[in-house]
Amino acid sequence: MPFQAAEDYAVQVMTWAQEALADDIVVTRGRAYGRHRLQRYDVYAPRGADKAPVLVFWHGGGWTNGYRDYVRFMAPHVTRQGMVLVAPSYRLTPADRLPAALDDCLAVLAALNRDVGALGGAPDRIYLSGHSAGGHLATMTALRHDRWLAAGVAANTIRGCLPISGIMDLYHPAPAADSLEERVYTMVLADANEDAVMSPMCWTSGIRIPMLLTHGERDSERVIRSNRRLFALMQQQDGSPVRHAVLPGLDHFQTHTCLRQGDHPWYTALRTMVRSGTD
Repeated sequence: MPFQAAEDYAVQVMTWAQEALADDIVVTRGRAYGRHRLQRYDVYAPRGADKAPVLVFWHGGGWTNGYRDYVRFMAPHVTRQGMVLVAPSYRLTPADRLPAALDDCLAVLAALNRDVGALGGAPDRIYLSGHSAGGHLATMTALRHDRWLAAGVAANTIRGCLPISGIMDLYHPAPAADSLEERVYTMVLADANEDAVMSPMCWTSGIRIPMLLTHGERDSERVIRSNRRLFALMQQQDGSPVRHAVLPGLDHFQTHTCLRQGDHPWYTALRTMVRSGTD
């Protein structure tokens, strides 16, 4: 993933974040779910929402950077579906290495269990997503059901997961010097021996929720390979349905910026998943 492409992406989504939202979207910014300055989340809710399904979308940035405002441009399209959009930030590396960000993902869900009802959402109808590093974190959160109870996340909270261009396998046998793969070991993981522990690839047993794995046709080789392998592993389970979607012609960053289009098929897939999960 070229650094210039990442910079161009960040400029684009932050430019979109400056645009005014319609009056029928109620915005609540900077709600705390912990003491750290990055343990905050923003909420975008349809005006008058009551017990609406909730989409939690984590931003990307290689676990080292990024902002929850990266997600703001999606608010009109998510709320138009009658959903509440939650955009959290989380502790970043190298100051706070993994699993700190995963701990934060679980903490924000616990906070939503308590508080999202007052913001128009249904605490037991939460869907997870994210782009790039955010896709990795959404998937880890969904698959680590062994941690839900201790973190304060009710068993019936998470109804589906739709990660976009997530890195699903952090392991690399011989990362090149100064590469993004090497950075996982030198900047991201608290313990290099936990590359498998922090990989969704290693947590497919007992899948409990529907999942849609999405990446671009021109995504990074690592993202493509790890999503294909994760999908193959998930298909061997007897749990919830899993799908795999490839977005034609799109690279790693376009898989998120394409969601600027309100009629994008990803939103259709989200709507279908929510409707199929309605009690």
